[in-house]
Amino acid sequence: MTDAMRAETIRIQGHGGDELEAYFAQPLDGGAFGGVVVIHHMPGYDEGTKEITRRFADHGYFALCPNLYSREGIGMDPAEAAAAVREKGGVPDPQLVGDVDGAVRHLRALDRSNGKAGTIGYCSGGRQSLLAGCSLDLDAAVDCYGAFVVNEPPEGMPLRVHPIVDLVKNLSCPLLGLFGAEDQHPSPEETAALGRALEQAGKTFEFHTFENAGHAFFATDRPMYRPEAANQAWPIVWNFFGRTLR
Repeated sequence: MTDAMRAETIRIQGHGGDELEAYFAQPLDGGAFGGVVVIHHMPGYDEGTKEITRRFADHGYFALCPNLYSREGIGMDPAEAAAAVREKGGVPDPQLVGDVDGAVRHLRALDRSNGKAGTIGYCSGGRQSLLAGCSLDLDAAVDCYGAFVVNEPPEGMPLRVHPIVDLVKNLSCPLLGLFGAEDQHPSPEETAALGRALEQAGKTFEFHTFENAGHAFFATDRPMYRPEAANQAWPIVWNFFGRTLR
């Protein structure tokens, strides 16, 4: 744990050179640090995600959360920006990869970077974290209950994306998956199918499924928060990143 940190809103370059708002938290202790790109959930670049970003800095990482909805308006109310993006069907996959690539480049260019960088994402961000790991040269990726990796979204779902399970053959790094046994998107059956695809591709991964937990069990500000599952999962995250990003 670090004794001091600094957290602030900065600007970075994303897909196509677009300017993105981003929340950056860093430890002020001496030494070199690995970087973590925090990919926010579909509700957006909000207070809960910024709290998670600071948590990574507190544990000795450079942490950067790009606002994937910056194109809707920098400084825009998160709920309004999220509604506008939902209406469009979500963030296009190529744009997401470009935005995360910009965040990774920013982290690796920092003076005290140790050169390593990984991603963690929640909900839609979990899928996007896996997508980034299959599209970019990363050192680690964490998928927290990312939906629609294996199956198409059901009809009527605002998120218009396609499965990416066929991309796991390109996964560039170890993958950690954290899931709830009561989740429907992804269901335990979908998680098992993803695991089989990773095994067939010869990839390094570990999955943990928590009982009495559904979707968004990490989200302290939402009714789905499950403290027992979250408290079990956080040490797994620290161990994983400790092995891959230190």
